Amino acid sequence: MEIKRLFDYLTLHTDKRPETEFVSGKEIKANGTKEWRHYTFREVKDISDKISQLLINLGLKKEDKIAIISANRPEWNFADLGSQQIGNINVPMYPTISEADYEFIFKDANVQYAFVGDESIYKKVEPLLGRVGSLKGIFTFDRIAGADYLPEVLDRIDHIDQDEIENRKRLVDADEVVTYIYTSGTTGNPKGVMLTHNNIVSNLTSVARMLPFKEGKSLSFLPLCHSFERTVFYAYLMMNIHIYYAENLETIGDNLKEVQPFCFSTVPRLLEKVYEKIIAKGHELNGIKKAIFFWSVRVGSQYELGVDKGWWYNLKLSIARKLVFSKWLEALGNHVEFIVTGAAAMQPRLITIFCAAGIHIIEGYGLTETSPVITINRFPEQERCLGTVGLPISGVEVRLGEDGEIIARGPNIMKGYYNRPDLTAEVIDKDGWFYTGDIGVWVEHFGRKFLKITDRKKELFKTAGGKYIAPQAVENKMKESRFIEQIMVVGGDDKKYIAALIVPSFVQLRAWAEENEIALTTNEELVKNQFVNELLNKEVTRLNHSFGKWEQIKKIKLLPDEWTIDSGFLTPTLKLKRRVLADVFKNDIDALFKE
Repeated sequence: MEIKRLFDYLTLHTDKRPETEFVSGKEIKANGTKEWRHYTFREVKDISDKISQLLINLGLKKEDKIAIISANRPEWNFADLGSQQIGNINVPMYPTISEADYEFIFKDANVQYAFVGDESIYKKVEPLLGRVGSLKGIFTFDRIAGADYLPEVLDRIDHIDQDEIENRKRLVDADEVVTYIYTSGTTGNPKGVMLTHNNIVSNLTSVARMLPFKEGKSLSFLPLCHSFERTVFYAYLMMNIHIYYAENLETIGDNLKEVQPFCFSTVPRLLEKVYEKIIAKGHELNGIKKAIFFWSVRVGSQYELGVDKGWWYNLKLSIARKLVFSKWLEALGNHVEFIVTGAAAMQPRLITIFCAAGIHIIEGYGLTETSPVITINRFPEQERCLGTVGLPISGVEVRLGEDGEIIARGPNIMKGYYNRPDLTAEVIDKDGWFYTGDIGVWVEHFGRKFLKITDRKKELFKTAGGKYIAPQAVENKMKESRFIEQIMVVGGDDKKYIAALIVPSFVQLRAWAEENEIALTTNEELVKNQFVNELLNKEVTRLNHSFGKWEQIKKIKLLPDEWTIDSGFLTPTLKLKRRVLADVFKNDIDALFKE
């Protein structure tokens, strides 16, 4: 059958392989233990049809909206597929945002019913029943006192009008909006990105040609409400890949060993933490084992994608893979062939060593507004370029504006921002070109042009000398140091130079301190220590040589606590919230610019 709408993939697989397991999540049993609950394509379709029937019974019409707010779990997909196949528009939201954000989005989108995961979310959404005029009811995935527990609500449905569901499915056009994805409101209220079936299906079709997807298992843990993981889910549905949902971020390591996936998607920050844990274990070794471990790391760091470095290097690499890197693969379940990463730049040194270990890291680029992929590195090593986000996907045109802004056009470009034609006109011109707000350059590699992101246009700033600074470019270079975990470059029009707030890699610092016989225990002691500060200043000075004098960091401030989502310093996709950080650390930043 021809695939035009996202739910067509479910219909296809239910017809061809109804008893094949497709999606799994852990459920708590009566005895308190957690076990995997597997759903076949037939079961997914049956439950999705029940969701459809529920919404029909409630009187929802085509283009009416429902909200989905939950951590990743199969019920998320049931609500998504069940609503979209009868022409409803679903509005996914992060479980971690505030009650005020929920209220704004519910009102803006005219949400009529909400599907929520657990009690913490329910407590933020339930008060909106009295404040949001459009909101009529809430269904919960967990059993919560006083709430409409979705499994019980569905059990009470005694008749599925399959003819009505199929009729509504036929009336859903590929160019109709399937979802509003609200982007984080870092510069004001969130904006509802309107994506059609065709936007996402076209993106899936292009990406599937470029990555070695095959039938097998995957692990999912990035938020499904974000366009990246949402599209990854549909790719898995498209390719008949069995999805397992991780219990939470803390259990990813255990879940990888349980599931043994052949691929998964992530963001650089999580892979950086995996690497830090691996290196920390290396420092715990003794004698010959420790020597072999770090010899292997040095061999891996010399790896070059797509380049045959000769028999002597290949021999050393094969030894390193057998003695050390095989253990890295075991930690990821022993079957991982590739990992797709996006949302931020990943350090080339980490991609190099993971690829040397036989774990291929595939970087891509895109935005919610582009469904989301614009460019991606391919799987063959000569079609990958370190430090870039790859080649444009088929069907999508990419060019750079006069100021270096990345501009894209294709079937993946959003329909616009809901209720905001003014904002839509600011980013999509009359010829259909979407202005991303990202600054980039083309990099020649193996005879092809790869796209490299240098910064966000709105994050560029001038020094007092009138020179432009691209903070991300400086930050990404500095993070090549194994001692720098997080960094934010600061400066401005009235500042003569730039400075930086730095969260060191405490794993690496403790290992360094031990090797240098410096007795320090707490993070606070480490960041105040004279020798640690001298070390970090030397690292910054070393990496400063890659930049012009006006782009070089002159002063740094070391901070003792990691920036996290929970602390409010990172977005749900682990990007810096620069304004929040600047406000909270205003005194520290001011001190960096005192003469």
